[in-house]
Amino acid sequence: MTLATLAQTYRKLLTDAIVRELPAPASGNKILYDGGDPKKCVTGFGVRITASGARAFVFNYRTLAGRERRLTIGGFPEWSVKAAREKAKALRRDVDNGYDPLAERIAEREAPIMSGLIARWRTDHAPRKRERSRSEDESVIRQWIAPELGNRKVAEVRRSDIDRLHRKITGAGTPVRANRAVTVLSKLFTLAMRWEMRGDNPASGIERNHEEPRHRYLSGDELRRLVESLTVHPNQQAANAVRLLLLTGARRSEVLGATWQQFDLQAGVWIKPSAHTKQKREHRVPLSAPARQLLTEIKMAAERHAIEKERAASPYVFPIRGGDGPMVEIRNNWAALCEAANLKNVRLHDLRHTYASVLASAGLSLPVIGALLGHTQPGTTNRYAHLFDDPLRAATERVGAIVTGAGGESGAEVITK
Repeated sequence: MTLATLAQTYRKLLTDAIVRELPAPASGNKILYDGGDPKKCVTGFGVRITASGARAFVFNYRTLAGRERRLTIGGFPEWSVKAAREKAKALRRDVDNGYDPLAERIAEREAPIMSGLIARWRTDHAPRKRERSRSEDESVIRQWIAPELGNRKVAEVRRSDIDRLHRKITGAGTPVRANRAVTVLSKLFTLAMRWEMRGDNPASGIERNHEEPRHRYLSGDELRRLVESLTVHPNQQAANAVRLLLLTGARRSEVLGATWQQFDLQAGVWIKPSAHTKQKREHRVPLSAPARQLLTEIKMAAERHAIEKERAASPYVFPIRGGDGPMVEIRNNWAALCEAANLKNVRLHDLRHTYASVLASAGLSLPVIGALLGHTQPGTTNRYAHLFDDPLRAATERVGAIVTGAGGESGAEVITK
């Protein structure tokens, strides 16, 4: 008996026996709909059979907008006719109330996944970040976030998933990197909320690992050895960049990306434009006499070189060799300098700490140090408060000497009873 004949014969409710006996079509698929008692059958409910013999229950309906839809309920015999019909009844009630059940499935299927969110972060957000920060974020994403969560739907990631990832990275022996991963995820989900991919941030409230603040700065002897190494370093352009870092306390990106237009050497001022500073605000920095002399010598040498090569001088203070752009990295040069000067566990950024330590030892206040470093928040400068230990200790020793009489004729005897 053909399926067409069955459709004419079985003008009654579908049963498991009927569905089981349905012959497969020669090609494609055919659908036999529920019939018989209108009080028991469900309009649009039927069973679809393919040429391979597979059977599945379907539900056809029309939305309020007039769009025809077909939703698959489930396969036979995993779903019985009775169970499938009850599901179809519930779907019919939803449709009559204006709900489109297939739309939810389509939305679920088309919901953005984490790899898509990461891709949009790369195109819409990452270009606005500083190069070093962007590189660090990208490293965490490639190593941990994408492999662990890349195939998950954005809306399905839970706080427990992020906490589990944080513990996994911590267990790998990189607790600071684990914290960084949570920070990156928090930003990703903040953007997901802005882009209407989900309504909350599951990275919020994750307990971070304790991070001991880094207080590394060069001692007087270390600073002397570094200056001596700079004198004999084969790449004097990189050496001059390090000298300017020491003389100004500027960030690496600010120095390497500096242009001559930013400097007024006659007035002795470096005006860092907002686009080049971490705080995105213009920062005016007075230059010391040694800094002005260094910059003057660099500029004169660059102009002589340009004349010899019969070309215009680069607008950058530290241009890349053979190109028009600025230097972007001196990591290898710094490693060589540290080896030559026997400096252990010193980063380029620690030169900024060293600059602050010299200012503190000279008795300058935290607000003054913060202004020179370009801090906009007092709390940022407070990290250098420990640098006042030495001058404060010297001051209290002076008081102690006076009180105990060890300070000479001006001393005073302390009497106890």
